[in-house]
Amino acid sequence: MTYKTTMSARAVAALLALGLPAVPAAHAQPADYPIPTAAAAPAEPGAIPLYGPKGKGSVTGEAWSQYYGRDYAVRNVTLPTLTPVLPDPAKATGAAVIVAPGGAFMALSMSHEGWDVARALADRGIAAFVLKYRLLPTPKDEAEAGKYIMGKMMAGLPDPTKMPTLGNPEATQDGLAALAMVRAGAARWGVDPARVGMIGFSAGAMTSLQTVLAAKPGERPAFFGYIYGPQAKIDVPVDASPMFDAIALDDPLFPAMGFPIAQAWHAAGRPVEIHGYQQGSHGFGLGKPGTTTTLVMDEFVAWLSMQGWLTPKTAK
Repeated sequence: MTYKTTMSARAVAALLALGLPAVPAAHAQPADYPIPTAAAAPAEPGAIPLYGPKGKGSVTGEAWSQYYGRDYAVRNVTLPTLTPVLPDPAKATGAAVIVAPGGAFMALSMSHEGWDVARALADRGIAAFVLKYRLLPTPKDEAEAGKYIMGKMMAGLPDPTKMPTLGNPEATQDGLAALAMVRAGAARWGVDPARVGMIGFSAGAMTSLQTVLAAKPGERPAFFGYIYGPQAKIDVPVDASPMFDAIALDDPLFPAMGFPIAQAWHAAGRPVEIHGYQQGSHGFGLGKPGTTTTLVMDEFVAWLSMQGWLTPKTAK
């Protein structure tokens, strides 16, 4: 198989898995591919503008769609928000996790990698905050957006052994702002500002990683989950946040190549845990039925517990 063909397969698979708009007709579309339907913006109760009421941006340009009649995705986000999803106070641990959905920096899989993940964390006693970060602009029309996103992805993933060139600095800025907001509101939300971390999926994993790298020393996330992010090696800060790295070994977008990023974390003397699932493809979210990826949230939470992040201050 030529490299060009491999890239096409990877890009198509990524679009399918991330819940993005339909791929161009030049590529075969599986019969069970979920066709997106335009949808009215859903209610987002509790969503807080990340930069306050005077922040730039507007929701009027957002393009929402649904998959399977239930899963929401959004494009053209210019007004970032943070939505708290809090646990029952009786089982709250005091830990907090900012959730960054994926979507190639041009969409956000709000249900599959956002709200569903936040509820799963809250059910386990962890305060969750869904980050709807700013996106690169795409055409309003679904079909045109699909073609545009495909082109951007092909150009932004030139070499699977290296980090993608596709990115969005505004997403990183929003990650840093979300950290500051949660820490500033710690008393309001019943969380420990020293135990605020992140978890991201695909482009959201890259956003979490870039937030770790961009934060000032002493202000980095306490920890972060890096779920099916690119595995290429990077330079690791001496005080890098502990990393939970999970990816399926049959991921078509970021192929298995020995976990160089986790190895770099380990070489730098920073805490890191690797979960390489035999099957799961890309975009499995809380888990693809019939595979061990369905254990990812329990394994992430077990790792947090092992690190001591779920221990309330009163119990120390």
